[in-house]
Amino acid sequence: QVQLVESGGGLVQPGGSLRLSCVASGSIFRILTMDWYRQAPGKQRELVAGITSGGSISYADSVKGRFTISRDNAKNTVYLQMNSLKPEDTAVYYCSASRFSARYWGQGTQVTISS
Repeated sequence: QVQLVESGGGLVQPGGSLRLSCVASGSIFRILTMDWYRQAPGKQRELVAGITSGGSISYADSVKGRFTISRDNAKNTVYLQMNSLKPEDTAVYYCSASRFSARYWGQGTQVTISS
C-alpha cells in the first residue's frame, strides 16, 4: 500500500505560479510511475503530467510549456511546477502512483486561478 499526500495548492492570479508536491510513503517510490491528474467542477478527471521510474515524461497538450513534472527519489516526492497559470487550470489536483495494475491516489489539493 502506498499513501500519497499532496500540498502546495492555493489561490493565485492569472499568470502566477505554484509548485505542488506529493510525498509517498513506503520504500518502493523509485519504481513507481507518478502522475498528476486534475478535475475541474463538472468535468472528468484528466491526466496532466506523468513521469516514469526511468524518468520518461509526458504532458497534456493544454499544459505543455507551462508545467514541469519532476521527482526526487531520495525524498519520495514528485513535484509539479506550474507557471503562467490560467483560469482554466482551476481544479483539484491529484497525485497518483502506479505500478502494473495497482494505482494509488492522494486526497487532492485545490488550485484556484482568479483575479
